[in-house]
Amino acid sequence: MRIVVLAGGIGGARFLRGLKKAAPDAAITVIGNTGDDIHLFGLKVCPDLDTVMYTLGGGINEDQGWGRADETFRVKEELTAYGVGPGWFGLGDRDFATHIVRTQMLAAGYPLSAVTEALCERWQPGVRLIPMSDDRVETHVAVEVDGERKAVHFQEYWVRLRASVDAHAIVPVGAEQAKPAPGVLEAIAEADIVLFPPSNPVVSVGTILAVPGIREAIAEAGVPVVGLSPIVGDAPVRGMADKVLAAVGVETTAAAVAEHYGSGLLDGWLVDTVDAGTVERIESAGIRCRAIPLLMTDEDTAAEMAREALTLAEEVRA
Repeated sequence: MRIVVLAGGIGGARFLRGLKKAAPDAAITVIGNTGDDIHLFGLKVCPDLDTVMYTLGGGINEDQGWGRADETFRVKEELTAYGVGPGWFGLGDRDFATHIVRTQMLAAGYPLSAVTEALCERWQPGVRLIPMSDDRVETHVAVEVDGERKAVHFQEYWVRLRASVDAHAIVPVGAEQAKPAPGVLEAIAEADIVLFPPSNPVVSVGTILAVPGIREAIAEAGVPVVGLSPIVGDAPVRGMADKVLAAVGVETTAAAVAEHYGSGLLDGWLVDTVDAGTVERIESAGIRCRAIPLLMTDEDTAAEMAREALTLAEEVRA
């Protein structure tokens, strides 16, 4: 079985860990979001790619879901002592090594997809991890702070501002000119199933779909496309997805997110049992729907969610 998964950071990574357990013999290709990428201290940082790589490779900080386990922050402390910012983005010493290697390889002329493949040689995540594009794409957020309307990088909005102000617009800068990375369209064309994990539908999965050709390839692949709701009981499972959903005019409900993707793209949708009352609404929109427990409290619950997604995909196929 060949499975393609569009993944953001923490939610996508933890779902993938469950998927590997649920389908140990499957060939899994992960198309990773790079809209969160940012340049810091002269280094190229790819938060979502690294979160997937570290989580599946056994090096993630399990408590926070991002960054390295057993991390120290002496480089960050020294930078702060020199007055060099930004201080709001916490890169650890072990994490710095990854970004140094990536930046050196990019400077030597290797594309991001080749760099990611090389980094995965160390971590052995058990999946093929491909960035959505080798081209630079950065998600920016239009906000109003102290009466001033401005655009900030998504990382600044999410990490420094903690989404404490309303987002007026979400713009994946560079996406319209970007091309899918080598292997992305081929993986979709050869897939038996495409899955949208419970990642942010606007700035994770949505940014991947904003790269020309990817949405169209999925819609035309002729295979089941099944997603899992990141919204449970009208609230994000984690993070502040409600802020960015509001910016694109989508209410924070499992049904609204399914409708946002649309029946032209999505064939099946899993909602949490607390949202079972929305199943009829979603199915009336032409999307097959089931209600199951959707809280990934551990690897076993993530694996059960993955099994349910694969089962729904087979129902759609039949």
